[in-house]
Amino acid sequence: MSDHKFHPESLMMSFGYKPELSQGAVKSPIFQTSTFVFDKAEHGKAFFEVAYGLREKAEGEEMGLIYSRLNNPNMEILEDRLCLWEGAGDCAVFESGMSAITTTLMEFLSPGDLLLFSNPVYGGTDHFIKEILPRFGIEVMGFYPWEQDHLAEIIRNSGKADKLRMIYVETPANPTNILIDIANAGRAAKAFSTAEKQVLVAVDNTYMGPLWQHPLKQGADLVLYSATKYIGGHSDLIAGACLGSEALIGRLKGMRSFLGSMAGPWTCWLMLRSLETLKVRMEAQARGAEAVAAFLKGHPKVTRLHYLGHMDDPAQQAIFRNQCLSAGAMLSFEVKGGEPEAFRFLNALKLVKLAVSLGSTESLAEHPATMTHIGVDPGERGKLGITSALVRLSVGVEHPDDLIHDIARALEAV
Repeated sequence: MSDHKFHPESLMMSFGYKPELSQGAVKSPIFQTSTFVFDKAEHGKAFFEVAYGLREKAEGEEMGLIYSRLNNPNMEILEDRLCLWEGAGDCAVFESGMSAITTTLMEFLSPGDLLLFSNPVYGGTDHFIKEILPRFGIEVMGFYPWEQDHLAEIIRNSGKADKLRMIYVETPANPTNILIDIANAGRAAKAFSTAEKQVLVAVDNTYMGPLWQHPLKQGADLVLYSATKYIGGHSDLIAGACLGSEALIGRLKGMRSFLGSMAGPWTCWLMLRSLETLKVRMEAQARGAEAVAAFLKGHPKVTRLHYLGHMDDPAQQAIFRNQCLSAGAMLSFEVKGGEPEAFRFLNALKLVKLAVSLGSTESLAEHPATMTHIGVDPGERGKLGITSALVRLSVGVEHPDDLIHDIARALEAV
C-alpha cells in the first residue's frame, strides 16, 4: 500500500492541509487575515528575501506567511491541489481569468517582443492582445486554425522570428470548438528558441478544464484557466489560474504580487470546496453534452453543429484523438436564419439560462456575436465562423432529457 498512488479526485479532500494547525478542523478554515505574525525578526527577513527573489530557498526551507497579497494558507492549499490535476511544478491563482492571462502576458513579454496567437480567442483576450499589448511596444500576430501546419513558415515570413517570445493558443477555441495542435505549437517554439531566449507556449485550457486536456504533457510551458468556469463551477466566484514549472510560476507570482492580482482567501476557499466535486460534475456535464449534441445533429432548424464528438475534418479529428480525453461539455450551433432567429431561440429557453460564462452546474446559452465576442472585428468574426446565427451552449448537470425538452421547445420558436 505504501507505493499506491492516489488519484487527484481522492486527494482533493485533504492534500496540502494539516488539520492539527487549525484546531483539528476537518476542512480548512477561511484565513480571512491581511497579515501574519513572525516568530522573530530574523524569520521576517528570511521570508522577504525569498518573496522578493533576493535568494533561493535553502534545501528543506519552507516559505513563511507574510501578507495575503503575497501568500495565504487558502491560496497555497488551492495551488498545491490544482498542480495535482496537471502534474505541474507550481500554480498561481488570480482574482479572475483575465487577470491570469494579462499578468502572464505582461510578465513574459517586453517591448519589442512578438506574440504569435491563435484565432479565435475569448473576446476579452482578443481585445487585450490586439488593443492593449501594442500600447506597450509588444508586436502581435495572429494565425488561423487552417494555417497551423505552417507556423514555422509564418514566423519566418514575418521577418520577426528573432523577436518571437511566446506562442499563445486557446484550444478548443471559444466559441467554435476549433482545436489547435499544442504539440505542433511546441515544436515551432523550440525551433525559434535559442540559448539566450526561450520561446514559451501558453495554452488557455478553460474549455476543457483540468480533466479533459493536459497541455503541459503536450509540450506547453504554461496552462491558463478562467477558474470561474469548471474549477469554480457554481457561478458564485470569479477566479483564474496559471500552471507551469516552478521557475516560470515563481516569476509570475512576483509579477502577481506587484500588480495585486492574486485571489483572496474567500475565493480560494470556495474553489477548494468546488475541487472536491470537480470530477463528478465534469463527467455528468460531458454525458449531458453528448446527449444534447446527438439531438441537435440533423435537427431541421440547426444548420451547423460545433461539438468535438461530431467533427468531420480529419485533421481536427487527429488533433482530438491526440490531445483530448473527452469531447467536453461545450457546444455551439447555428440556427436556421440569423440574429432574429437566434434571439427567438434564446428568449424561449426556460431551463437553460440566458447568460454568459460556462462550465457551471446550470446550463447556460448566449449569443457570441453580440455578447462575449462583440468586440471582435465583424469581418474577423465572419472569417472565424462566429456568425449572427451562432448560439453557444454550456451544458450543466441537469438531466439530459430535461435539457433536450427545453431546447426542442425553444427551437419551435425559430
